[in-house]
Amino acid sequence: MSYTAQIMTLAQWVQGAAWRAELPHSCDSHAFVWITRGQGRCIVEGVRRGFGMHNALVIPAGTMFAIEVGKQAFGMVCLVPPGGTVLMPDTFQHLRVRDVHAQAELTSLFEVMQREQNGRRPFADEALNANASLITVWLRRAMIDHGERPPDSPAAERLVMAYCALVERDYRSGRTMGDYAQILGVTPTHLSRSCRKACGLTAAELLTQRTLHAARELLAETREPVRNIARHLGFSSAAYFSRFILHHTGHSPTDLRARETRAAQTRPAAKES
Repeated sequence: MSYTAQIMTLAQWVQGAAWRAELPHSCDSHAFVWITRGQGRCIVEGVRRGFGMHNALVIPAGTMFAIEVGKQAFGMVCLVPPGGTVLMPDTFQHLRVRDVHAQAELTSLFEVMQREQNGRRPFADEALNANASLITVWLRRAMIDHGERPPDSPAAERLVMAYCALVERDYRSGRTMGDYAQILGVTPTHLSRSCRKACGLTAAELLTQRTLHAARELLAETREPVRNIARHLGFSSAAYFSRFILHHTGHSPTDLRARETRAAQTRPAAKES
């Protein structure tokens, strides 16, 4: 496994397909998102939040999230693999950076890292990790400057966060929303009510959308037979999986895979800004 940090634009991170960002999923690396223009909203661990210009979002690896950005939004993303030498927080962070000097400093750090990555010079891996370390030093200082730890989340939000952690861990198991509610010791109705209050989606919708993201990703990025993907995601049959995909996308798995392949072939490379 490579422990080299990466830098990319928001557009590159999304890879030109809205579903990749807007359906709940997780990232193998820690993601430090720096928004420099526009606004949007995200759902992290089942809790919806809005963000705007000069906001920093830090999403730990393995955390379930979705992000929706406006058409005018621009930002950079630093991906830091876990287990390396670059230190990252293990909890979600949302910082609204109002100090203009701090804004300029962080933007400059991202731009230096971007130039290093594009330059492909000798010892680039070391330089990228060194720059990523400077970015996380900025982050830790900013977390201190933003004051004490925020108050504990309400009980309903803690329930939703626990549910999302279980879904992210076990969405391939074929468990139903009711199964998760039983594990958490609450009724399905209470769990769904808490999820809707926290993010505007029911518990069943969160589970469905997480599974749908995984299905679309496997169809787009692998050549695995549909029956294997269905089995991998806990579906009882390939036919049931096909009906699931058709219902939520309007296309069969085969058609959806072909559309994703064509889109990837015709998609222009994201330009740096």
